[in-house]
Amino acid sequence: MIQEQINSLLLEGEFPEVSTERQLIETHISWVFICHRFVYKIKKPIKYSFLDFSTLEKRKKYCEREIELNKRLTTGIYLDVVPVNKLNDHYKIGGKAGTVIEYAVRMFKMDGTKQMDRLLLQKKVTKSDIQNLAKKIARFHENTAIIQQKDMLDIQEKFNDLEAEKKYLKAQPNGDKYASIIANAVKTSNTFLEKNKELLAERLRAGFFRDCHGDLHSRNIFLLPSPQPFDCIEFNDDYRQIDVLNEVAFLCMDLDAFGEKDLSELFMEYYNEFFPSMKSSEEHHLFVFYKAYRANVRAKVNSLRAKSAVNENARTKALFEVDKYLRLMESYLKTLSLI
Repeated sequence: MIQEQINSLLLEGEFPEVSTERQLIETHISWVFICHRFVYKIKKPIKYSFLDFSTLEKRKKYCEREIELNKRLTTGIYLDVVPVNKLNDHYKIGGKAGTVIEYAVRMFKMDGTKQMDRLLLQKKVTKSDIQNLAKKIARFHENTAIIQQKDMLDIQEKFNDLEAEKKYLKAQPNGDKYASIIANAVKTSNTFLEKNKELLAERLRAGFFRDCHGDLHSRNIFLLPSPQPFDCIEFNDDYRQIDVLNEVAFLCMDLDAFGEKDLSELFMEYYNEFFPSMKSSEEHHLFVFYKAYRANVRAKVNSLRAKSAVNENARTKALFEVDKYLRLMESYLKTLSLI
């Protein structure tokens, strides 16, 4: 579908449920319709180096894959794949009339007030929430598929991708500082990974690389009160089949970014108790590196958002996030440079 068709579906289209409540949220890879009881997610017809939704057949495949993978961690959220039909310039989700032009993932609508990122802003995430979440993720990691073969050092290239943003960021306020942070980060990362190649190989052999969630942060978790992580990565297995420490490092980095370092440390204390995966000082250093890598990725994503922002307010907001994540990455790497 194209934007014009999406707008028509939003304003005049027919949905399986009778609902006056329709909200459209757009991400860089999908359109999400939020209705009264259900949510419908349509993948954009796009192709990147890491993602291919270019054909209807592929989009249907990844809709089915999204449901299959997310059911590993959720109960009663991911329901089915429904067609989007066109009949006489009229668009309808579900049913058999008309021509199928798209597919949507149908999900049960969750209580947005229980989304973890919102609760963090309100200081409403409790130690019990963290313990329950750590246990949920630990049990998931314990039972998900073990990855036997993996290029562990591809993370070096992914980390160094941040250099592509240096030219743009250098032209912004504090640009010289940002360029310096990025240059030092790449140098520290290269040194760290060269020094720890055997550690990564040992972790692969020991079964710590697993088929994970891949995008585990607070916006992708509901606390209902039973924790419900959702929206795992379905479009690229490589992004999901990672070291479990890399997975939990994303959530812990996110908690640090919210100013909740105590909750971050508590999560890892519980997680490591439920699923021992960080047993040595070297593995702790690797965990810190993974947190730096996750902050690196968030900085890059927000730099890309700033470049494509449609107005100054959006650009300023994205650059604020860039600053936050670059400085957080720098703080992690400084501890590694002292080792």
